[in-house]
This record gives sequence, structure tokens and C-alpha cells, in this order.
Amino acid sequence: MNQETETLVATKWAIDTTHSEIQFKVKHMMLTQVTGQFTQFTGQVEMEETQLETAHVSFSAETSTISTGNEQRDGHLRSEDFFNSEVYPYLTFTNGKIVNSTTGLMLTGDMTIRDITHRVELPVEFGGLGVDPWGNQKLGFSIDGKINRKDFGLVWNSALEAGGVLVSDDVRIIAEIQLAKS
Repeated sequence: MNQETETLVATKWAIDTTHSEIQFKVKHMMLTQVTGQFTQFTGQVEMEETQLETAHVSFSAETSTISTGNEQRDGHLRSEDFFNSEVYPYLTFTNGKIVNSTTGLMLTGDMTIRDITHRVELPVEFGGLGVDPWGNQKLGFSIDGKINRKDFGLVWNSALEAGGVLVSDDVRIIAEIQLAKS
């Protein structure tokens, strides 16, 4: 009995930075959320055809491009108190996989900030596959999850007179990612 097996081709996809954004939200004074983003980033996904369960995901953001709309705050975030951008110029996500869980799709992988690496798991929603007006194949994903900044050595804080702290430990990561077939 001769069985033929179909060989799937590894397809490479790159983040279309023009149509993607990487944001974060952190509570300030435990009252309101401050939103920021990284303006310079790259990322790749390699998978067999469009089979999400075979995806290998990697991502990198330049920490010096952090932007919250306030130059003084951005400078503090680039300083030794937080990202220390001169010493640690990149935040990375490697060994990423998309897995099914009881709560839906999850993006799991190794996040590294300030040379400290932890395995993270972020909920991901597949937005679909499409073709743009120029014939380019595109994939869309939405990510919305949390990490604890202290796990990555981002420990600076200031106690408030009335109680509580200036910056929350939890950081919400929100990303809208469009990938273009390479």
C-alpha cells in the first residue's frame, strides 16, 4: 500500500508596519490609564500555508521609540528607571506559537525586556485572510493581554501620600497586527 503525503510549504509573513500598531496601557495613580506605543517594530510569522497551529512568531520593538504623547514621560520611560534604552535597545518576543486553549487562541512565547526573559501567554484573535487592491495577501490579528512589568525588571514606582502607587504593575498589551505574505 503506497500512501502519498502532501508536503505543505512554509509561508513567511512580515508585519505591515503601516497597518499595524503595538500599544500598552498602564494605570497612573490607580485612577486612569495612560496609553503608549512603540513606533519602530518588526515581526515575522512562518507557518505551513495558513495553518495557525504551525506558526512560529517573532517580534522586536525599539525601546527608544516609546511614545505616550508626553516627551518628559517618554524620556523617563527610556531612562534607567524603566527600559534603559541605551543599554537594552530592544524588547523582543521569540519562540512564539499560536495554540488553542479552553478560552480561545493564545499567543505563547518568550518575551525579553532588559535582558530578562519570561514565557508569556496573550489572547489573540484571528481577523482573517484577505487580498489588498494590489494583489498582496494579508493576515490580521488582534492581541489583548497583560504582563506584570516587575517580572521584567521594570520596578520603579513612587508611593502616593493618600495610599497606592503612581504606576500599576500590570501592563495591558493591545496590538493590531496586519501581516503581508513575503
